[in-house]
Amino acid sequence: MARTTSSRGRGPATGRTSAQLGDQTIIRGEGGETHQIAGGDVPVLTTQQGAPVADDQNSLRIGRRGPTALEDFHLREKIFHFDHERIPERVVHARGFGAHGYFENYGALADITRADLFQRPGEKTPAFVRFSTVAGSKGSPDLARDVRGFAVKLYTKEGNWDLVGNNIPVFFIQDAIKFPDFVHAAKEEPDRGFPQAATAHDNFWDFISLNPESMNMVLWIMSDRTIPRSLRFMEGFGVHTFRLVNAAGKSTFVKFHWKPKLGMQSVVWNEALKINGADPDFHRRDMWDSIQSGAFPEWELGLQLFDEAFADKFAFDVLDATKLIPEEEVPIRRVGRLVLDRCVDNFFAETEQVAFGTGNIVPGIDFSNDPLLQGRNFSYLDTQLKRLGSANFTHLPINAPKCPFHTLQQDGHMAFINPKGRVNYEPNSWGGAAGGPREAPDKGFNSYPAEEQGQKLRIRSETFADHYSQARQFYLSQMPIEQSHIAAALTFELSKVETLAIRARMVGHLLNVDEALAKKVADGLRLKEMPKAAEPARAVDRSLKPSPALSLIGNAAGTFKGRKLGVLISDGVDAALLAALKAAIDAEGAVIKLVAPMVGGVAASDGSWIAADEKIDGGPSVVFDAVAVLLSAEGAALLVDEASARDFVADAFAHCKFIAHTAASMPLLAKAGVAADTGIVELRTASDAAGFVAACRQLRFWDREAKVKRV
Repeated sequence: MARTTSSRGRGPATGRTSAQLGDQTIIRGEGGETHQIAGGDVPVLTTQQGAPVADDQNSLRIGRRGPTALEDFHLREKIFHFDHERIPERVVHARGFGAHGYFENYGALADITRADLFQRPGEKTPAFVRFSTVAGSKGSPDLARDVRGFAVKLYTKEGNWDLVGNNIPVFFIQDAIKFPDFVHAAKEEPDRGFPQAATAHDNFWDFISLNPESMNMVLWIMSDRTIPRSLRFMEGFGVHTFRLVNAAGKSTFVKFHWKPKLGMQSVVWNEALKINGADPDFHRRDMWDSIQSGAFPEWELGLQLFDEAFADKFAFDVLDATKLIPEEEVPIRRVGRLVLDRCVDNFFAETEQVAFGTGNIVPGIDFSNDPLLQGRNFSYLDTQLKRLGSANFTHLPINAPKCPFHTLQQDGHMAFINPKGRVNYEPNSWGGAAGGPREAPDKGFNSYPAEEQGQKLRIRSETFADHYSQARQFYLSQMPIEQSHIAAALTFELSKVETLAIRARMVGHLLNVDEALAKKVADGLRLKEMPKAAEPARAVDRSLKPSPALSLIGNAAGTFKGRKLGVLISDGVDAALLAALKAAIDAEGAVIKLVAPMVGGVAASDGSWIAADEKIDGGPSVVFDAVAVLLSAEGAALLVDEASARDFVADAFAHCKFIAHTAASMPLLAKAGVAADTGIVELRTASDAAGFVAACRQLRFWDREAKVKRV
């Protein structure tokens, strides 16, 4: 990039240092702020070889915004050890679900990239996608509040391209050298082994409170984005800035987006807790059922394309992974669709053994100098070697390219593809096929010839110094109901933190985001006094306009397609009414599930027998997107004193779901504490069914939330 840091005027370089003054440890934060922590003599941090470490916050790079140096032995050792900490499950993203599918290209993109998969309209490229949670183990529940991994392996005709992303477009840290620290802090505390799949503990918030670069991500993870209703209803992001390079060698910067065709949707926190108890495999089951039924999940691939001129004038550094580019500034160009149409044949062989890596790119796609991306490129091979036991993990069918491939690599543990003949080196003088594969300068991958200069040093660019402005922009971009969820999530998480000073430090950071938000959290924690605002490394830009594209609720899809309606039925259920409701749901492209006192089923009003999908205590309303209560008078009398039936209705009401009911069902609704509102719809005749399904397209009746008590 042509931009120089000296022209930006961003204040002092960031990075953290510590010093010992008597019995106080002074920690200097990213923005130059200091924190005093009591303690005796603190030992000097060293490498495993005993060499003292001068800077544990920044990797070694060439120039302030240049690439990471391969000679950075401290980064190498730190990442190497981190990559080998778990046997055999992944250190992060351990709990996953994978599926096969394809990417279909919409049109030729030769003007911006030579990447083969983007050259021919309508061409389909095989794909494998693995969704995952980050913090929990393989046995953790699906609805933990967590970032979701969204990793896509595309088997192109010129090799495998891995777009290894998340469902959030920004990240916690700016430099890969901090990744082990961040994950260690987020994971269960090492002296006790809990909490599992949760960040509501001292270590995580202590780390965050001392690393204000994480504040943008904190607002995202405390939003509803981290408790998605389904993997099918969430976005995916490549996070980093990459390059696209065309055949003429021209480079265009790009950020990758996956946009779900069915729109976005999340659950509320109390609902997530109950789903984890009712069905800890909720997301896995949802994906499995959708694919098996032929309702294939789809996303569109979107590109945010920009050049050096935009990068130079943009308010933030495009190499900073804690920042995004609002869609209002750089619109998203949709260039193809991803369809998942086949479940795996064997979970271990495919979902567990699949190996992704950000370094797996193809001609026409290249890296930027994003220091987090540079470190990730370095790290993934270590990870796969530890998990899969051999450098030959690429021989596994799920990881092998589907195009012809030829290497001179040989031997090693579990090698079952070796070069034939005498040649295992290059160059060689053997002609023809006997000489083995050769380079192809005209077709092969060539890195974009970016010019780099600068001193070799450990430092953070001044252009990375603004830690609060985009966090503020994200918060102000949310609908009021979403803002209340963020405040509630922060209050809940920090209430689990035992150390008062950590709670206060976090509120001090929130004051730089939004004073009203900070006050809500401080009041929720009952802090005796409001702390001072944290001193920012760079003044907060309060002029940034809200980005409507960042709101979940503000961008609702306006459809109930792909969702589930749970219908509570009993003996004597109105057969015509149930049939009409089923027809309306089928026409919408949604799913209906029948819940009954006993799973065997019920006798309907016309004498027919209707089998149930779930027994009442096994099919709670939390696993559905809307509910209907179609009881006969006798059925209502039977269930009015049944706790699971009352919970079915009460939870649906508390979680702001649309509820349909018959007049005969009113005793159960009354016993459950349901108060009438326009999200409660009485079905008098079969013709009312279509109107109820149309109302369900709003997904939630949010006007109710202020009137109900939520946890």
